[in-house]
Amino acid sequence: LQTKPDVDDMGFGKVFTDHMMKIFHHQSLGGWQKPEITPLENLVMHPAAKVFHYAVELFEGMKAYRGVDGKIRLFRPDMNMKRMNLTARRCGLPTFEGLELVKCLARLVSIDQEWVPHTECASLYIRPTLIGIEPTLGVASSESALLYTILSPVGSYFGPKSTGGVSLLADPQYVRAWPGGAGDRKLGSNYAPTIYVQQAAAKQGLQQVLWLYGEDHQLTEVGVMNVFMVYINDNGEKELITPPLNGLILPGVTRDSILELSQSWGQYKVREGKITMKMVKQLIKEERLLEIFGAGTACVVCPVQSISYLGEELLIPTLEQEKPVYEQLRVAMTDIQYGKIDHPWALVID
Repeated sequence: LQTKPDVDDMGFGKVFTDHMMKIFHHQSLGGWQKPEITPLENLVMHPAAKVFHYAVELFEGMKAYRGVDGKIRLFRPDMNMKRMNLTARRCGLPTFEGLELVKCLARLVSIDQEWVPHTECASLYIRPTLIGIEPTLGVASSESALLYTILSPVGSYFGPKSTGGVSLLADPQYVRAWPGGAGDRKLGSNYAPTIYVQQAAAKQGLQQVLWLYGEDHQLTEVGVMNVFMVYINDNGEKELITPPLNGLILPGVTRDSILELSQSWGQYKVREGKITMKMVKQLIKEERLLEIFGAGTACVVCPVQSISYLGEELLIPTLEQEKPVYEQLRVAMTDIQYGKIDHPWALVID
């Protein structure tokens, strides 16, 4: 067995646990085969496997948390399973019974439970992946597939020193998703083209990309996160807004959780709606913009402090708020994930 990494040095997705899970699917054998948990090992595949040529693959991202009571919890795994099946249908891969896969994942985490960090600053990242492995070069659905899962203890997505807000590049010449496409599915092919733009942002000293769409430069996502904005609306009310599920954004588990929690609190208005850069600039000018933040499994919430847009730096006062919404949400989410409060969203692993 490997030595467990130091929490401060583990980074994100660089260290992996001792075991993995594999489930093969062969249409000629009747579909899904018996799940197997094995030592972590390299995969051996034919060079003509469809995953290598046509990106016939998808993945999910979820976490296991060690609570303050020592118990290990998964956070809303049913939503990940639902999204994974939707993505599988979109790229011609086989679907599965979500609750059964959750049981398999729980068993894998239980076997490698010593890898779940004993701190609220880290967690165990779970990466289920489904790939087409049929060794033929025709552009078609894969007769054979492999669903495998690896585990990785992770610290902060942005590194141990990332306590402030992030800076964003908003360049309308780059588009992540479009109507009729598959930008709302968790396909690896959606992520590869974003790397070049992320590198362009880094060359400008910026940390992430704010993805825009359309002639009106709609905000869609921040890096690999859903985006939220808090502002004072035209009626003088505090409001939380996030783009709607219109096919351009990923239906995030954290996104859905934030909307449900915020609506249940009733402390401010909550709605899904279009956000444009013109709207952002106008709100800044009128001093009605309070916060912009990203949200996702990897980071929970991530405050934004500036946006570089068409040669202009827009300063976002997210970190200047006395009682910011993003921090209230972060605390509420992590309290559930780490078992500080009982909640049906947290599934305890035996």
